[in-house]
Amino acid sequence: MKNQVSVTNPFATTDIAKHDTGGIINTKSQREAMEVQAMVVMAKQFPRNQILAMDRILNACTRPSLAEGAVYSYPRGGQNVEGPSIRLAEVLAQNWGNIDFGIRELSQSNGESTVEAFAWDLETNTRQVKVFQVPHKRFTKQGTKTLTDPRDVYELIANNGARRLRACILGVIPGDVVEQAVSQCSQTLAASVNVTEDGIKAMAQAFEAFGVTNEMIQMRYQCRIEAIRPAQYIELRKIYASLKDGMSKPQDWFAMPEAKSAQRSDLNDLLTEQQQEAKEDDSK
Repeated sequence: MKNQVSVTNPFATTDIAKHDTGGIINTKSQREAMEVQAMVVMAKQFPRNQILAMDRILNACTRPSLAEGAVYSYPRGGQNVEGPSIRLAEVLAQNWGNIDFGIRELSQSNGESTVEAFAWDLETNTRQVKVFQVPHKRFTKQGTKTLTDPRDVYELIANNGARRLRACILGVIPGDVVEQAVSQCSQTLAASVNVTEDGIKAMAQAFEAFGVTNEMIQMRYQCRIEAIRPAQYIELRKIYASLKDGMSKPQDWFAMPEAKSAQRSDLNDLLTEQQQEAKEDDSK
């Protein structure tokens, strides 16, 4: 009786491969757990000195380069609402110490990404987490554009995650610390305001990236752009930070061409109706 030789499929998934994959996943999970434990132990052994941490935050807020983009402003209910930007939130977390924060992409499928923004105070075990969906689409005036370039997708996720990350960081840092940092940035901005011809020109050029022209700025303040006062210049810095962070849109602050054309169209329609009514009266 001849021995039968069985032939195995070399491309079939074997139990060993499955075991190896599971081992890799388990090793990665164990390593991440050990890293978290190590961060918590280090935070307990070297707790933050709140006085020194506050001094570091206030000293950082004396830098004009940080103060210029530290506070954003956006209109709500007829009033301007101000708050710390993502850049200031990052500086607060870095100098307050013992805080783990960031943005991670959990999954990507069906043209959208599931993203998590988090901030964790390792000393007090206070944690803020926000999970949200980011469709791989960019909404423009010309319509919706589907993104396929990995770089465009990455930038879209980073922009959407920045606002959630800011909220998470501000949720674990004491409110009075944030208020003092914002106040110091406002004082720094007022002391270092560059209301010169070159400074105003640089500001106007920065707004051009959002489609805002010199005429729109002049219309808002009812004066020539060369005559802008320090308080108005500071407000423009906050508006720019708001536009850059995506907290508001140019039409929230300035009379954009679309709004003008819409008003002109409504006026033309009204004149046409009046002309038609006049013709009907004449015919009677």
